[in-house]
Amino acid sequence: MEINQELSAKAQNDLLLVEEAKKGNEKAFASLMNRYRDSIYFMLLKMVKNPSDAEDLTIEAFGKAFRNIESYAPRFAFSTWLFMIATNNCIDFIRRKKASPTPLDQLQDGIESLTINIQSDMPDPEEALINDQKIAILRKIVNQLKSPYREIIELRYYKEFSYEEISAELNIPIGTVKAQLYRAKTLLYNIFIKTGNR
Repeated sequence: MEINQELSAKAQNDLLLVEEAKKGNEKAFASLMNRYRDSIYFMLLKMVKNPSDAEDLTIEAFGKAFRNIESYAPRFAFSTWLFMIATNNCIDFIRRKKASPTPLDQLQDGIESLTINIQSDMPDPEEALINDQKIAILRKIVNQLKSPYREIIELRYYKEFSYEEISAELNIPIGTVKAQLYRAKTLLYNIFIKTGNR
């Protein structure tokens, strides 16, 4: 690995973690995620002005970075590359949002509205039946996910655990929780498409 000597000590340390991440070391990637998550999140929050969207976009940016980690070259700092991915992804998101909501957004809204509906006070019998059917379909689809993605979705959306609580429950870093949650939502969406449940 050729390290650019002009990079700061922190950037050079990032490169060592990147090399480990390229070998599939999730802990190394989680360390990078923990290091930059807050600064990426606050940058995105300024762009979208919505904490929930900024949170999702942060997870998405790290997901894209992890999938494309092989294409990173140490000519410049990893943080520069990461911020570029996050910014470009956010610009795409803003464009799509203006055009129409994305299917993944719709899936997220669907899961969250089901969670809310489950807890709403005594819906009428017809609503209750429809909710029960939706919940049954959703549970069936979630059950098709492999571990640990199934557990992450169940803890986050059925039990409404926070990221910190999921981290403690599964004994994994918060960075890994967020990365796996994003992957789980993507897998869920793909199953929805295949089964025609959009």
